[in-house]
Amino acid sequence: MSGVTTVLLLVVLATAVATGARHWSIPAPSLLVVAGVLAGLLPFVPRITVPPEVISVAVLPPLLYASAEEISWRELKAVWRPVTVLALGLVLASAFTVGALAAALTPLSPAMAFVLGAVLASTDPVAVTALGRKLALPPRVQTLVQSESLFNDATSLVLFKVAVSLAVTAGSVSLVSAAGEFVLLAGGGAVVGLLVAAVVGFIRARTEDPVLETVTALVTPYAAYVLAEDLHTSGVTAVVVAGVALGARGHRLTNARIRLQVHAVYRTVVFMLESVVFALIGLELPGLIDDLSRDGGGDWLWQALLIGLALIVVRLLWIFPTAWIAHRQRTPKGRTRLNWRVPAVLTWAGTRGVMPLAAALTIPLLTRAGTPLHDRELALVLTTAVVAFTLVVQGFTLAPVVRASGIALEPEATAREEAQAAKAVLRAASERLDEMIDAEGVSDVVAERMRRDLAARLDHARMRLCGEEPSEDEDEVTLTAYRRLRRDLIAVETAELRRLYEDHRISDATRGALQHTLDLEEAGLGEP
Repeated sequence: MSGVTTVLLLVVLATAVATGARHWSIPAPSLLVVAGVLAGLLPFVPRITVPPEVISVAVLPPLLYASAEEISWRELKAVWRPVTVLALGLVLASAFTVGALAAALTPLSPAMAFVLGAVLASTDPVAVTALGRKLALPPRVQTLVQSESLFNDATSLVLFKVAVSLAVTAGSVSLVSAAGEFVLLAGGGAVVGLLVAAVVGFIRARTEDPVLETVTALVTPYAAYVLAEDLHTSGVTAVVVAGVALGARGHRLTNARIRLQVHAVYRTVVFMLESVVFALIGLELPGLIDDLSRDGGGDWLWQALLIGLALIVVRLLWIFPTAWIAHRQRTPKGRTRLNWRVPAVLTWAGTRGVMPLAAALTIPLLTRAGTPLHDRELALVLTTAVVAFTLVVQGFTLAPVVRASGIALEPEATAREEAQAAKAVLRAASERLDEMIDAEGVSDVVAERMRRDLAARLDHARMRLCGEEPSEDEDEVTLTAYRRLRRDLIAVETAELRRLYEDHRISDATRGALQHTLDLEEAGLGEP
């Protein structure tokens, strides 16, 4: 089986499994890992070995960028303190705990055990975002979980580079040099990300071509990553900062038509990459285990389980006391009891994923002396097994934990907030319409038609706030009837447009332009 065929079959498998996961309301990353392991065990499936640069350069930048763009800048400013504590303190605690445990339980040398600890120290933004996308967490909790997973990579990356230096050179690294490297990687990456965001924002604000806008959006994460890496800073940090900066003002850079197209294309790209990369985690595990078995390493399973449990315990022991201290500082004399719900969700959301795997794949094969780096295979197997363990165990149970905590937003609350916002927006539009009629001499026909449309939408918003729904016998100017009627008319227009094209009465360019206009209008009507 050729490499191209393998890649195509992998895309088909990943897409099918991810589609099934959405249909059955199962976390897609968790199901993809399980499917990948099962597929990798089949005798006719060839072994898949992914070069590190494929994941770190081709896959990670757009996934990190998409996760960063989703973060609310307003909520991020509100949670920067706990994010900093988690991104620095918890990463260090996790790395040293896993390193000490691995040195005691496994044949890994102390240096390689520290490498393993640094690899597994940070949570994964791709996995966390994919798992939490449908959990309806409060905005601040969702931002805290995503921000921690995005910003703790800089700390983990510095620890990883220091640990690899120790393992490769068998030397020592001073605390001062490690701190300097952290400032260079994290600070330099942040500066590069801000510069890229400024340049891209300038370009996008002056671009009205949807194709060029889409290409710019797709190229941005790669530009930030490659430029930062070439300057020997953190490409991950650059992509994250660029994504947060552009996401905060993205609605002001383009018009609605371009946003629709860019969003659709990016959702497709992210869906494909997420599906493939999580399936790869499962597919690679059987081959790594075979290599390790030939070398006589048979205790990896229970070692990986203990390390995975240790990561959960360390996270729990760090988050709960930290939340308790912060809560006491906010309440007089600490008399109010700590709510366990948010810390429990934060603890269980600490899954590992693509980032640890990409880092582990970059562990060198040889030392500086040219000799093979011992225990590299064991470190890869343990990393992949722990990643799979957290994705399966925490991924499949995260939704029940969120439901048990009771912090998830109820659909009624979300619908009420949307209705209140719609009511305020429509009132502002009605007031502006009156001003425009008085100042610009809008014709009575156009003004009356617009007034009826705004009034119908405003009545619909009021009904939603009162818990009512428009009945089937409402007047046709109500929003529900208007949308139904407009969809029917769009279907008629589409059919007539197709007939004109098939009768060779219009060109393909004319049909495409008119169909695009109809598609935009239908999309603006919302879900049927």
